[in-house]
Amino acid sequence: MNKEKEDKKEPADNQSAAPADQKAQKAEDSSKASAPAADGAKKASDGAEKKESLPADSEVKASASDKKSEGTSDSNKKEEVASSPSDSKAVPVQEGVKLSGLYAFKLAMSSVYDEKGHFTPVTFLEVKPWIVSQVKKADKEGYNSVQVACMPQKNNRCSKALKTHLSSAGFTEGARYVREIRQDSVENVKVGQPVSIHSIQKGDKVKVQSVSKGHGFAGVVKRWGFKGGPASHGSKTHRTSGSIGNRTEPARVMPGKKMAGHYGVEKVSLRSVQVMDVVEDKNLIVLKGPVPGARHSLVFLQSMK
Repeated sequence: MNKEKEDKKEPADNQSAAPADQKAQKAEDSSKASAPAADGAKKASDGAEKKESLPADSEVKASASDKKSEGTSDSNKKEEVASSPSDSKAVPVQEGVKLSGLYAFKLAMSSVYDEKGHFTPVTFLEVKPWIVSQVKKADKEGYNSVQVACMPQKNNRCSKALKTHLSSAGFTEGARYVREIRQDSVENVKVGQPVSIHSIQKGDKVKVQSVSKGHGFAGVVKRWGFKGGPASHGSKTHRTSGSIGNRTEPARVMPGKKMAGHYGVEKVSLRSVQVMDVVEDKNLIVLKGPVPGARHSLVFLQSMK
């Protein structure tokens, strides 16, 4: 009987112990479940903090990349400036060659005052880009000179021969102005070199040559400065030339007689003209006094050293 009672008690004890074990297991399971949740919350909070810290790093990286891009863009710009000519190949920068003369274009007259207040009339000349198109030597052409060209010409106004001749200087459609400048030596001059504005320097004495303005048909008083006849009443020779011949012996008008005719459009030369200033950044040469020719006419300056 006692054994049966003990057997009956053991299942009861087992039944009472089972719920306790189940509760412990549930507590352990809940703690295990809560631990990953806590870990997940920590990871989420850490991720949020990282995300908040990321913009600063990204901004630093973006600024660094921007600086790199700016550096590359600046280097690209420098390369583009270095290779600015129309050709795709990089052309080395050539220094301007100094010659014994220089061609310029007349702009206008003005006046300047020095430190003492003295008034001086001046003429402004503009120097446009001139390129050496040919070098002539004494052993081949018989004399030393440098041919220069300026301003591209229209395609339909240039011959094929001139296009071919000027193609070596970089003119694809010829040039509007082609001139020669005599030189004592042409050793260091090459085709394609630009002509330097410093061929004429401040303080130099130069010889100026240009074509004068045209005045049409003019009488002897305007053309040659004749005094003219009497201005009183009864005179019929106020501005006439008077007698133009001699007696029966020559019986003709002598060559070179000053008479009425076309006035102007002639080559005029002025010697010992002083160069007041050379403005390199604006390509201007300032000469003392007047210069023959109309505005935008071509003027040749030859050094008198």
